Amino acid sequence: MEARESWAALAAGGVAGVCVDLILFPLDTVKTRLQSPQGFRKAGGFRGIYAGVPSTAIGSFPNAAAFFITYENVKSMLYHGSTPYLTPAAHMVAASLGEVVACLIRVPSEVVKQRAQVSPSSSTLQILSRTLYHEGIQGLYRGYKSTVLREIPFSLVQFPLWESLKDLWSWKQGHVVDSWQSAVCGAFAGGFAAAVTTPLDVAKTRIMLAKAGSSNASGNVLAALGGIWRTQGLSGLFAGVVPRMAAISLGGFIFLGTYEKTRQLLL
Repeated sequence: MEARESWAALAAGGVAGVCVDLILFPLDTVKTRLQSPQGFRKAGGFRGIYAGVPSTAIGSFPNAAAFFITYENVKSMLYHGSTPYLTPAAHMVAASLGEVVACLIRVPSEVVKQRAQVSPSSSTLQILSRTLYHEGIQGLYRGYKSTVLREIPFSLVQFPLWESLKDLWSWKQGHVVDSWQSAVCGAFAGGFAAAVTTPLDVAKTRIMLAKAGSSNASGNVLAALGGIWRTQGLSGLFAGVVPRMAAISLGGFIFLGTYEKTRQLLL
């Protein structure tokens, strides 16, 4: 992969990340509060719907840029000399590695953002200071494993499906898809991936919001899922599935469409 293509992937990914995260922030807040152990109303209801947005604004560009530069470079390396039937596997590996790298930036931003979303009376800076004071730097990486375990299955579904839908549409119309068509494919792929990975997202939210010293604070995803299942059943595991699907479907449209369009303009 040439240096120009790498820079294009980095810039396009960053721009796409900022656009989608800021536009869909209210839906993300609603989803987080629905998944909160204290319940939607006690977590803030519809008040302070933009609580935690500074954390997202700061983290979005480097997070999305890190994902796409990793994804495109790994995909390019795996494509070299590989047979067509291995293409979906290349997309899966590239997306998984991209998520592992991106989560190094995403998780601290996500921890601060989600804690601010369920404590709208506290500022983002207060949440950050409190986390560092009581838990240190490791507090900012609370839920790293659960986030990676959510993001990898999500990407294993979303990106191969997105690439396959684009290839199918390109084949049907006889030329490469436009950016808006890529966005439509992204919406379908994102919505489907969001639905099937919601239980992992609920577990991740509970771990990030858990008080220091509590059972969920250990970061054990299976234990968190088991606790949710015992206390709330299937409805607990799929708490917030509707706003999550809505946000990620719309997010897939904006994110992947913006990425394709920006990348085309830069190349």
